[in-house]
Amino acid sequence: MALIVKKFGGSSVADATKIKKVAQIINNRVNEGNKVVVVVSAQGNTTDELIALAREVNPKPSAREMDMLLATGEQISIALLAMALDAINIPVISLTGPQVGIVTDTEHTKARIKGIETSRIDKELNENKVVIVAGFQGRDDQNEIYTLGRGGSDTTAVALAAALKADICEIYTDVDGIYTCDPRVVPEASKLAEITYDEMLELASLGAKVLHPRAVELAKLYKVPLCVRSSFINKEGTFVVENLEKEIVVTGVAYDLNVAKIGLFDVPDQPGIASKIFNTLAKAKVNVDMIVQSAMRNNLNDIAFTIPRSDLDTALELMKKTGEAMKVSDVVFDDKVAKVSIVGAGMISSPGVAAKMFDVLANEGINLEMISTSEIKVSCIIKEEDAIKATQVLHKAFELDKI
Repeated sequence: MALIVKKFGGSSVADATKIKKVAQIINNRVNEGNKVVVVVSAQGNTTDELIALAREVNPKPSAREMDMLLATGEQISIALLAMALDAINIPVISLTGPQVGIVTDTEHTKARIKGIETSRIDKELNENKVVIVAGFQGRDDQNEIYTLGRGGSDTTAVALAAALKADICEIYTDVDGIYTCDPRVVPEASKLAEITYDEMLELASLGAKVLHPRAVELAKLYKVPLCVRSSFINKEGTFVVENLEKEIVVTGVAYDLNVAKIGLFDVPDQPGIASKIFNTLAKAKVNVDMIVQSAMRNNLNDIAFTIPRSDLDTALELMKKTGEAMKVSDVVFDDKVAKVSIVGAGMISSPGVAAKMFDVLANEGINLEMISTSEIKVSCIIKEEDAIKATQVLHKAFELDKI
């Protein structure tokens, strides 16, 4: 008997027909003698629709009330799926994140899981029930409801798998695995049988939307066996593992349009200046990605950095205030940029990968505005209008269709 955690995304439970199909997938696992915990997202576009509705009522709703609203989406899904399982005589119970005992910090709309009290799930599993858990949500020590941000149901599933010491965590989605690139952009993309935690973490943080970065981070930390597979096609998925027998130089290409660039001109070249700029952003929970500081002139520097485009208004307001206090000459921004990246564990021992990437983009007339590297990735900031072309030519140049 195995303990399996399954996560189904919004597209997998978008309507009654799909919910019944998910119920059959769960039924098959139960009939094999397994204990099953299921994590479910809100149906289809429910979360987007709730956000739009909230803004019709109040253009700037409070974060606390947004969490109260958004947590209801998953509650609908878990109840409907529980009804579908009950209809085929599978013992089942649906539970919200707070009912399960998922405890978070106190950052509304982007909370992080601090711990999980597993006694309620253990009790229900021991009564041979399928336990369906609302993803994306939890509670703090005062029983206030918090949501985990976009992709939070992935994080819920992996965190539960880690806490319960599950044999595997299966993430069901509308694709049948992890590909070398988004197949909607590059139809020739290859499905990977396996990918390392490190490669998946880089791809997820660089724009690949199959798994949420925090979920991969937790899987790596707690060595949770992870598999991505399709809700709609009965095919073998992609396993996320610690190491591969044979490293591939470049495993995948990703692009991210949720990027904006901010520049501060004529920043005083003094100790503590960079600390003040980036601590200001950190306190506002704005995640900074790439940072470039120009060569000093007349004891002044220019500093440019990238952030999620969704945080641009907040970051820009903070930087204008900070810049004014520092007497910088100007604060500028560009929200028409994108990030394109290549990822592969084999880069560590393969010189010239970055140079090849730059050559390929130069041959297409694509200008590089910023560059960032790690042992297993190279990322470039380019014009948003070039993102798709850059992704396609890089995928072809590194022959990822032949993996």
